[in-house]
Amino acid sequence: MFLSIGLILFFVGCSSDDSGDAEGSTDNNEGDTDEITVWAWDPKFNIQALEIADETYDGDEDIDLNIIENAQDDIIQKLNTTLSSGADKGLPNIVLIEDYRAQSFLESYPDAFYPVDEYIDTDEFADYKIATTQHDGNQYGVPFDSGATGLYIRTDLLEEAGFTLDDLTDITWNEYIEIGEKIKEKTGTDLLTLDPDDLGQIRMMIQSAGSWYVEDDGTTPNIAENEALMEAFKVYKELVDANITKSVSDWSQFVGAFNNGDVASVPTGNWITPSIKAEESQSGDWGVAPMPRLDINDSVNASNLGGSSWYVLNMPGKEKAADFLANTFGSSTDMYEELVSEIGAVGAYLPASEEGAYEKEDDYFNNQAITDDFSKWTDEIPGVNYGIHTYSIEDIMVESMQRYLNGEDLSDVLKDAQAQAETQLN
Repeated sequence: MFLSIGLILFFVGCSSDDSGDAEGSTDNNEGDTDEITVWAWDPKFNIQALEIADETYDGDEDIDLNIIENAQDDIIQKLNTTLSSGADKGLPNIVLIEDYRAQSFLESYPDAFYPVDEYIDTDEFADYKIATTQHDGNQYGVPFDSGATGLYIRTDLLEEAGFTLDDLTDITWNEYIEIGEKIKEKTGTDLLTLDPDDLGQIRMMIQSAGSWYVEDDGTTPNIAENEALMEAFKVYKELVDANITKSVSDWSQFVGAFNNGDVASVPTGNWITPSIKAEESQSGDWGVAPMPRLDINDSVNASNLGGSSWYVLNMPGKEKAADFLANTFGSSTDMYEELVSEIGAVGAYLPASEEGAYEKEDDYFNNQAITDDFSKWTDEIPGVNYGIHTYSIEDIMVESMQRYLNGEDLSDVLKDAQAQAETQLN
């Protein structure tokens, strides 16, 4: 098969909101064509996964895959601009959409996406991913990366402080902070990064307890009386007050912090693996433990951050596009085995883990089979309804967090945030 790739000139991480110029739009609406165009971000993860899928596709259709790399923000903007106009000219056949944003698109443009119920078996995917990719009883997304989180840790620094990887297994965030204080005392290294404008840490914490910024209906704000959110805010403040965090303001600073040895751990989604391994000098110095849990009932040592799924636009070529996804991300254990080997991707396709695709040991992580671990943690992630307002509410949460860090009463801060969300979003 023929593969062409349109590239922009900079890297955008899986969870990054960095923006850039979106290039390479093609019009696939003029008659039948073998070319299937896909929009995605992140050349080290999503783009490479598409290249592997293209190489392994063995479906009935003749397909020329045209991969167009765009910044995630550009994809969101172009989809909204074009779909809101009622047109589909210049749109791709397949688009990658972050799970936090999926329901917003499916609710706003229900006729723009092509159902894939007849192409995949939803029982073969992690339950929490299916919940994010369905709408009004139809399955629209083909789940991709699980977004399962883990605690990446510099084992050399951990051992210097008198701990082992086992000491980080199944712990609370408060215990993690205590260990971090010891690491800082013994090595002078901060525990983790925090970005005041990105509350991914809060998202990971509250989902570990099966909670979100909205109620189960996906629209009603759930802030003022949210026990998990209140506890997460307390943990965040304890991290800051312990003086064990390094402040960053963008993706490059975030990656640079752990590649340069400025922090001892990275609690985040498994999609960060290629970026950690990019620093070859640290090979053998990293391990991965389960995510810390909140010290409240129902919180578990597993959560999610980011993650995305593939969607087919309801336009000419949709059947071929759906067939491509069905025969790759929707069913191919061989492809997932290669994804593990090449980029360390943990998919939400359950048979891949059952057939041993994830059992390969990684010498970078001291021969730990980290993909197998992430796969097990994926099964434990509580499902929540992200709804359609995640980032709008998080804009409110960023301001609320700063008020709390500056000394205001947490209960009052969250009550104000609840009122603001109800006013702005309803």
